[in-house]
Amino acid sequence: MQPTFNPDTSAWNDVIIFDRFSVNSGKPILRGDIVSLRDPIRYKRTIVKRVVAVSGDVVKTLPPYLQPEVLIPEGHIWVEGDEPFHSLDSNSFGPIPLALVDAKLRYIVWPLHRLGSSRRPETIARERQQQSRVTKVPSTSCHNSGVTQSSDS
Repeated sequence: MQPTFNPDTSAWNDVIIFDRFSVNSGKPILRGDIVSLRDPIRYKRTIVKRVVAVSGDVVKTLPPYLQPEVLIPEGHIWVEGDEPFHSLDSNSFGPIPLALVDAKLRYIVWPLHRLGSSRRPETIARERQQQSRVTKVPSTSCHNSGVTQSSDS
């Protein structure tokens, strides 16, 4: 998730706090949340990504994903790293089942000059760029939208 975490401008590695309780208690995962999740390819590995789209959204994919647009199925999310062409994310493996999500990021606690929320001005621009590729599809038109449903569901 560089440059959101461990930016080149910092001499220190970021120490961050994740919240497992909110995920396990059933609170919704929203667009823009940063989550830790099980890597769907190498299951023993944990990865950290930003949620770009949630169930019912249509996302315009990036290479290497084969389909130009994907409707995110129920119970899934679309995640991406902050460096779109240098990230192993949903553009490589498709929508992610919510069951793979382990926790949500809450705070950066170190270094002190970065203390606080991960929602900083420098990350908001990246978030807006990612969100510009997402369209919310009304539930009544999902079947007639001409968008490819992911085969993961």
